[in-house]
Amino acid sequence: MSQTETKNNYRATFILDTRGVDTPVGTLIEKLTGVVTELEGEVARVENLGRKEFSRVTERGHNEDYFVQIEYSAPVDLTIKLQDNLRLDKSVKRVFVETAG
Repeated sequence: MSQTETKNNYRATFILDTRGVDTPVGTLIEKLTGVVTELEGEVARVENLGRKEFSRVTERGHNEDYFVQIEYSAPVDLTIKLQDNLRLDKSVKRVFVETAG
């Protein structure tokens, strides 16, 4: 990273799809923080929000899963890299990234 490139603060919310996954949720969370760190992000806080029901069910019989929030600082392009990196990961159902104050 160049000295002129700045880092912004972000909050990413992940919905984990744990159906058919034998891996403990804690291990999945460690994997996510590892991906952020690998992509030059600095993790500030990780919060396991636990199992939550979906407000809108899109798949019959699947109405809840684990939600995790990770706050990190990173270059602007990390958000796109993060979503691209996790796109094929079956244990990550959704990723929502927002800027944090």
